[in-house]
Amino acid sequence: MFRRLGRVVLWGIAGLLVLALAFGVYVAWPILFPGAIGVSGQQPVSGYPTSVVATGEDGRTRTLSVTAEDGSEIDLSMLRPGDRVVVTGAGFNPQRGVYVAVCRIPDAPTSRPGPCLGGVPSADAADADTDVDGERVAQWAPANWINDDWAWKLFGARGFDDRELGTFTAYIDIPAAADEYVDCTREDCGLFTRNDHTALDNRMQDLYLPVSFTE
Repeated sequence: MFRRLGRVVLWGIAGLLVLALAFGVYVAWPILFPGAIGVSGQQPVSGYPTSVVATGEDGRTRTLSVTAEDGSEIDLSMLRPGDRVVVTGAGFNPQRGVYVAVCRIPDAPTSRPGPCLGGVPSADAADADTDVDGERVAQWAPANWINDDWAWKLFGARGFDDRELGTFTAYIDIPAAADEYVDCTREDCGLFTRNDHTALDNRMQDLYLPVSFTE
């Protein structure tokens, strides 16, 4: 009896190990084999537009837009910490996750944007909609993480609105203009999308809208 019980326990442990290994491979695969890389095709931006369009080397035409929390137009040249903006995107590749945050504008389109204010989104910060008094409301954070893969949703990613159209919505609570890594009062910054950690070196989804802070 004890020998049989021991075998059952061993088989159970072995099964858990196999599942853990399969999950690890599932998560690591897109990181180890990111596929084609390239740039977004966005041209240098002048002024403070609230929408940009670019066609990447993958042939996808992406749009990045921003409004105030209530849907009205916002002046991105006069952001204040605590402002809330709604960022929407279309045409993005749903097979790749993106971070949405205020980041330093890189010197070249082949360089990764950053550092970014607010850091990498955490599970709490990037959580999807939350129940408040029985209603679904958006969770606001200095940075949002968009990734449609169920595995990354376990870690707090927000899903795409429509996979076929590559649309998403991010809810950004504008952080302080400077931290220990970047000072957007002294450096050129923008409200960016960029590929998440599954394709960090792929610049295909780097779109941005220039921003400036005021007191």
